[in-house]
Amino acid sequence: MSAPNVNKPNEGVVGQMKNSLENAGNWVSESFQGKSAEASKEANKQQAKGNVSGQDSLTDRASGALGAASDKIDQHGHETSARANKESI
Repeated sequence: MSAPNVNKPNEGVVGQMKNSLENAGNWVSESFQGKSAEASKEANKQQAKGNVSGQDSLTDRASGALGAASDKIDQHGHETSARANKESI
């Protein structure tokens, strides 16, 4: 997860524009990664419920639950980073 670039004193207009462009790129990237983690979380939730054909054993369901929890943490981190980068544009 990428932290936003901060403008430094006496950096100049070009440096500030560069930071803004990098922050915009990081915002897009983090937003995409957050959506990807959300999709993975939802798929793992279905597996945890036993709704995935061929993956409905107790072990598969436990794995799905752990995967969903991990994806939720990733999603939150990416969304937080995306917000920080967006505010720094």
